Amino acid sequence: MGTLQHIQHQISALNDLIKINNDRITGYQKAIEGTEDVSLKTVFEGYADQSKGYVNQLNDYIHLLGGSPADGTTLAGKFYHTWIDVKSAFSKKDSHSILSDCEYGEDIAKSSYRKALDDKELIWEDEKVVSLLTNHLSGLKIAHDAIKALRDSTALNEK
Repeated sequence: MGTLQHIQHQISALNDLIKINNDRITGYQKAIEGTEDVSLKTVFEGYADQSKGYVNQLNDYIHLLGGSPADGTTLAGKFYHTWIDVKSAFSKKDSHSILSDCEYGEDIAKSSYRKALDDKELIWEDEKVVSLLTNHLSGLKIAHDAIKALRDSTALNEK
């Protein structure tokens, strides 16, 4: 793979991560709308802001590579958020189910970052992108574990 192809691959892969983060932001915005719990709203706002920060960092890196950052979401994310809307229209949205949906979104984000870090063409001779993605993945793991712990604690409290 030549240098230009490598850069184009990097831009494409990083744009995919922007879309994943945009999916995550949308998911947390839906979670905020779906709960009355002020403390959960604060948690969800924090994780939406985290992804906004990740998007800004990815945008900056794509600009550095000479590319144009994506601004949309993934097709799978659109389907998932539509499913959540339909599901919530027909069922009670308790904290446990909202947190379960959020945990699912965190699993998708973590998986996407792991795949990116396993992509040898993306990370080839580029310690900056490895560091950036590793830092993001670390934050996503912490968020996932916190959401899971909240979900588990609400399961006990709502029974």
